[in-house]
Amino acid sequence: MRELIDALVRSAEREGMQLYGVHIYRRGAEPVERRLRSDDRVDVRSVSKTFTSVALGIAEAEGRLALDDPALTYYPELAGSAAPGLEQVTLRHLLMMTSGSPYFWSAYDPVVVPDLAADFFATPLAHKPGTYFSYTGIGPYIAARALRAATGANVRDYLLPRLFTPLGIHNPQWHTCPLGHPVAETALHLRTSELARFGRLLLDEGRHEGRQLVPAEYCARIATETVPTMQDPTDEGFRLSDSYGLGVWCTSGEKTYKMAGLYGQLCIISPDKEAVVTVTAHVEGGGSQRTSITALIDEEIVARL
Repeated sequence: MRELIDALVRSAEREGMQLYGVHIYRRGAEPVERRLRSDDRVDVRSVSKTFTSVALGIAEAEGRLALDDPALTYYPELAGSAAPGLEQVTLRHLLMMTSGSPYFWSAYDPVVVPDLAADFFATPLAHKPGTYFSYTGIGPYIAARALRAATGANVRDYLLPRLFTPLGIHNPQWHTCPLGHPVAETALHLRTSELARFGRLLLDEGRHEGRQLVPAEYCARIATETVPTMQDPTDEGFRLSDSYGLGVWCTSGEKTYKMAGLYGQLCIISPDKEAVVTVTAHVEGGGSQRTSITALIDEEIVARL
C-alpha cells in the first residue's frame, strides 16, 4: 500500500497538487499513512455533511426524530412565516439536497440576516420537495438545528459521547454561525487519521472495538438511498457524481462512495475492496476530469487495491 501512496504523491506533485496526508486502511492489514506536512487538524469542508447525516441517523435510532419528519416541526416559531410548501420539506430532503428551495448558503458566506433558518423557511420554493437536486450548505445546517431541537444538544456535542470520544477524536472543533449553531455543512476540523477512523467505522457497519456506535442499518442506507444529481442539463450547479445519498456522493451501479470536501478533502469507502482511502489536501481549482484529485485517487489507489 505504501507503493500506491508513493505513486499518488508523485502524480499529485506533477499536477501541482498539495497533499497534506494520505491514509489507506484495508481490512486485515495495518493502516498505512504518509504525511506531507505537519499533522494538524484541517477543515474537512463538506465531508462535515456526512457527520451531520450520521448524527441524525443515530438520533432516529434513539427515537428522537425521523428523517421523514417535516423540518418545520422542529421550528414551530417559524410556522406562521413559512412560505407555502415548506411544511412538506423533510429532514431527509435537507440532507439529500432535494428541499426544492432556491436558497443558497455556504458557511463561508457572510450571514447578513438575523436568523438563517427564518430566512430559509420564508423563501418560496422553486421545485416540489424531493424532485430536484441542488447542492448547498443550508440543508445540513437546518437539519442540524432540528437535531438540537429534538435532543437538546448541538450536532457537535451530540456526537461527542456517541462518536467522537469512542473513536479517540478528542475535543474536535466545529465552527458556528453567529447564533452559536455549528454550521454543520462544513468547518469541522480533523486530522487525516481521525477522518480515516470515521470512514472505517462506516465500512465496518457502525462498529468500533466491539461497540455499535452507528446503527448498521443507517450505514447501509447512506449510499443506497440516493437521488440523481442531474435533472436539468442546463443546471451548472456543483455535482461530483451522478447520485447523492445521505451526505455522500455515489455512482449508480457501484458500491464505492465518497465523502468529499473542497480543496481535496476525501474519504472513499469501498465495501467491495474492504478498504478506506482518506486524503487531506489543499488543491486549488477543480482541474480536468483527468487531473482532478478525485480522479487521481481513483486511478492511483482505489483501482489498484
